[in-house]
Amino acid sequence: MKIAVLGAGAMGSLFSGYLSKNNEVSVIDVSHAAVDAIKKHGVRIKEKDGSVTLRNPHALLKSEGLEEQDLVIVFVKSMFTISALEGNKNLIGPDTYLMTLQNGAGHESKLLKFTDRKHVIIGSTQHNSSVIEPGFVNHGGSGVTSIGLLDGGSKAIEFIAENFTSCGFECRTEDNVRRQVWNKMFTNTAASSLTALFQVPLGFIHTDANANFLMKQLCREAVEVANSLGLGFDLEEVVKDVDTVCANAPGGYTSIYADIRDGKKSEVDTISGSVVETAHDRKIEVPYHEFVVNAIHALENKNKENRECRAFTN
Repeated sequence: MKIAVLGAGAMGSLFSGYLSKNNEVSVIDVSHAAVDAIKKHGVRIKEKDGSVTLRNPHALLKSEGLEEQDLVIVFVKSMFTISALEGNKNLIGPDTYLMTLQNGAGHESKLLKFTDRKHVIIGSTQHNSSVIEPGFVNHGGSGVTSIGLLDGGSKAIEFIAENFTSCGFECRTEDNVRRQVWNKMFTNTAASSLTALFQVPLGFIHTDANANFLMKQLCREAVEVANSLGLGFDLEEVVKDVDTVCANAPGGYTSIYADIRDGKKSEVDTISGSVVETAHDRKIEVPYHEFVVNAIHALENKNKENRECRAFTN
């Protein structure tokens, strides 16, 4: 398959690297550092056992000259989705599938601006990745990747799931993929958000009693919101699953952790914020989520003020 990955950050590097095993993969990013590093060294992936996997996707700053792709995977931050697709429209033909495995919910509305419903794939993945340096990522956790079409009938994309699996990503199709998206969001909103607040790896959320308590409260709120949409989650199972993800990735660092560490704007509004927005629509109280969203925005503002102060004093 001809596959283009938009974004050479933690997850974009991971997926473009692994998928290049059996596909013609191009990874496109505006970062000169990331593109230059991949051109020079390939994508380097540090595995949980300490070994390093090396893959060689094509790295590009612009997609000009590339032909229409079989699959375009969006791995930029959610606030850049539309601009990334707009800038790479030449990759999208009438038979091109657009896929989002981005954190949070609601991304399909942006993809639908560029193709029809039969070619929009949404999904979730249990793989976890963080940037060590441009082109070099830490593969902190793994698991199943679930994908599906918006209106079901996802057998039509079984060939994509099989392709992913052949490259090292266990992948399956789901007709009710929205449930899988929420299942992934439980980990992001109940655990990843706390790694950002406390600046810790996922394992801390499992081992620290106070952090674990907060995780369970966030799970409780998120499950109540999800079940108000008719998704039918069991709270105890969700808590167990989130805790297991944390336990299995003791050194796993999340993208939202890295955003706060590096003084960048995070995607909290499309993760925890989407839970808050849906909760308000359903008249459900979610005080823990509201605190998380406000706290992370406060950290972003603090980082911004610190940068401005340093720039002034220099």
